[in-house]
Amino acid sequence: MDGRELTVSNLDKVLFPATGFTKGQLIDYYARVAEVLVPHVRDRPLTMKRYPNGVDHAFFFEKHIPDHAPPWVHRRKVPSSSGESVDYPVVDDRPTLVWAANLAAIELHVPLWHAGRRRALPAPPDHMVFDLDPGDGASIVECCRVAGLIADRLEEHRSGCWPKTSGSKGLQLYVPLRGRPTWDTTRRRSREIAIELAQDHPDLVVSNMRKTLRAGKVLIDWSQNHPAKTTVAAYSVRARGEPTVSTPITWAEVDGCARSGNPADLRFTSDLVLARIADRGDLFAAV
Repeated sequence: MDGRELTVSNLDKVLFPATGFTKGQLIDYYARVAEVLVPHVRDRPLTMKRYPNGVDHAFFFEKHIPDHAPPWVHRRKVPSSSGESVDYPVVDDRPTLVWAANLAAIELHVPLWHAGRRRALPAPPDHMVFDLDPGDGASIVECCRVAGLIADRLEEHRSGCWPKTSGSKGLQLYVPLRGRPTWDTTRRRSREIAIELAQDHPDLVVSNMRKTLRAGKVLIDWSQNHPAKTTVAAYSVRARGEPTVSTPITWAEVDGCARSGNPADLRFTSDLVLARIADRGDLFAAV
């Protein structure tokens, strides 16, 4: 593939029992979506969420690049909080994406910074993110309503932030940062907005992480704005009952879901995402 030689295996292994979706289909999806996915993970240390026996069985997060990785898979050493360095894989091309999929890395998670040519890592943030997580009794519908409230508080407004589904239950807003942002200023800004909205809309929004406070509400998780945290990548499959995908969406779709009250409006499986890309291109290209 693209000048690289790699081996794939167990293509008939079912990873999603509810639909019969196999590892071969997972590899096929990632090979097809690579053109739009790779730019969003390129040069970013990758954390793989691997499900070797499918989504109904045990999983594990893998940050260290495996010893058996092909020599052409790029890697970056990043200091950890323990003082040791972690040798991360980096998905810079389609063969590496397929290699990860063959490891049953269903989910791909990356930080909000990229390595570039920097020697000192982690790097400053490229984006600010608002991770909207609905509690029991709430759904992505309420997340859409909260997304609009956040956009109204941003200096950039809607023209400067881009929504995508989490591929699970929630929604995420990405705000590309300009100038010389720092983690402290980014974290402080996101926290202030979350607290203000929780105060102004206590029936809808919570900024406190305690799960007992979330029933029927949406948590604005501002804590994701941290160099050690990762967020699911755009176009990554999620390990749910079906192969749903973290999908970039338009503000018109956000508003439409808020009006309809139907969470299914923003539920996209891998086949639907490929069709969306063919029709609309990469809605996250500006990010």
